[in-house]
Amino acid sequence: MRRALPVLLLLASPAAAQERPETPPWSEEAQRPVDPKVSAKPRVDLRWDRWYHVPELHQAMRDLASAWPDLVEVRSIGTSVEGRDIPVMILTDRAAGADSSKPAIWCDGNIHGNEVQGAETCLYLVWWLCENRERLPRVRKLLAERAFYVAPSINPDGRARWFDTPGTMHSSRGGSRPTDNDRDGRFDEDGPDDLDGDGEILEMRIACDDGDWKPDPAEPRLMVRCEPGERGRWKMIGSEGKDDDGDGRFNEDGPGGYDPNRDWPSDWRPPHEQGGAGPYPASLPETRAVIDFVSSRPNIAGFQSFHNAGGMILRGPGSKAFGNYAEQDDRVLRALAARGEEQLPFYRSMVIWKDLYQVYGGEVNFAYEMLGIVSFTNELWNTDQYRGRTSAPGGDERREQQRERLRFDDDLELGARWSAWKSFQHPQLGRIELGGWRRETGRVPPPFMTQEMLHRNAMFVVWHASQMPQVRPGTQSVRSLGGGLSEVTVTFRNEGMIPTRTARAAEKRIGRPDLCRASGDGLAVLSSGLVDEETNLVRAPEIRRPAELRVPRGIGGDGAAMVRFVVRGTGTLRVTWSAEKGGDAEMPVEIR
Repeated sequence: MRRALPVLLLLASPAAAQERPETPPWSEEAQRPVDPKVSAKPRVDLRWDRWYHVPELHQAMRDLASAWPDLVEVRSIGTSVEGRDIPVMILTDRAAGADSSKPAIWCDGNIHGNEVQGAETCLYLVWWLCENRERLPRVRKLLAERAFYVAPSINPDGRARWFDTPGTMHSSRGGSRPTDNDRDGRFDEDGPDDLDGDGEILEMRIACDDGDWKPDPAEPRLMVRCEPGERGRWKMIGSEGKDDDGDGRFNEDGPGGYDPNRDWPSDWRPPHEQGGAGPYPASLPETRAVIDFVSSRPNIAGFQSFHNAGGMILRGPGSKAFGNYAEQDDRVLRALAARGEEQLPFYRSMVIWKDLYQVYGGEVNFAYEMLGIVSFTNELWNTDQYRGRTSAPGGDERREQQRERLRFDDDLELGARWSAWKSFQHPQLGRIELGGWRRETGRVPPPFMTQEMLHRNAMFVVWHASQMPQVRPGTQSVRSLGGGLSEVTVTFRNEGMIPTRTARAAEKRIGRPDLCRASGDGLAVLSSGLVDEETNLVRAPEIRRPAELRVPRGIGGDGAAMVRFVVRGTGTLRVTWSAEKGGDAEMPVEIR
């Protein structure tokens, strides 16, 4: 089933980064001009003005793997509650090394079924990088040095329901789990009904003499509440439907379910404290599939999830009770997000609990708090993007947004998103009217504005990936100490803004510490240690296992670590730095 969508025109960029650390420029090799010989015709011709149903989405992923077998592998990491596959695309230049040997970023979307464009953003990310690998040297360098694990839809059940069943813009958020919402001993027996069979769940209104609603004076198609003491001519009955169970109420026991973004084992709370949570952390097979995949790949240094809507770049903590993130890590998160604000007009960098609302058991909080991975959630699309300007403050902001959206629909989509009020004979209420916004309104962009949204957010992932840690060899020096002993001092540097080990990972001992090893035929390593930059001294020399120095805090973002060895003998000393999230680097040192 194809849902025609909207290519994008976003205007002026808001807040600039104020505390972004200096980052190294792209390499000289990556500055070479675009290769004009590479055809602009796409190898995989996907459209970006529509949404893809689950089977189409999975086929598009397989098409990418078939077109670029040297770059893309598709692997199922598990199945959903209803038995649908959860495929992941593994993207990297395998000729330049296995994905497991490179710093990697996890990227997913559509954890909420109705937040469909997260999947297309993930799909677009892989498609665009593959299509431009031969054309753009910077893309070629990125895929040679980084790996991407991309899961477009980690809630395929909710996505399928969004396509296949009538609904509103808020329908099919989670998964299906029969629930007795009205506590009458029956489950899901009185939900919304598509009374007129148009595939949409609209609003119902009924004319009367004692109503509390009236047409908006500024836009009569919209309904607004009457002022105190004012009598209206309409009552709003709610979403389209009827009293299926005969209890005098409408749609009070609709499809029950769960929220897949409240199921993660970090700061998890039971359902009576956090609506939508399961009976225990990681109760869903989708959650467990992602946890198993990510936690078994210690090279993952970045984590990105796509939701909608509101135009936000969200970071943890999810709840006030959790406390603050370590300042060293939060500074990196702020700097990455500040660059994102420049890339994404009308988006704001926000802390989940403080600037939005409290979330217990959230996915990106799990990624940072339990795995020590720098993580973000982007809320795709917002109202200001319709006209490319920020809404004027003051007055009833929500009412004005509705008016603006309707004007936009009139001007640029000729009424595609608004269903005009029409008379309908309700089986229980008699003559009513049905009308209002169709489901593809508000949460998702118009079809003609979609590709820019996808591209800008995909480039935020690319920026994040480019700032993952990458260890490189630096300087070296050798000083004779006499008696066959030498002092060897080497420097390894981290080219990414993100440290090789976050403060969270170091504090909670998550994963393996960085290791600096030294070995060589005919050489004995007697001591080793990190050099203090201010004093040029080794403050805590390691003498028990000096040939394998453990560095729990790794190398800071855009930083360096200086290590000093005392060595007996002559020959080639091979010094290596190994970081789970920053890769390996080796430096040979000649001792004569």
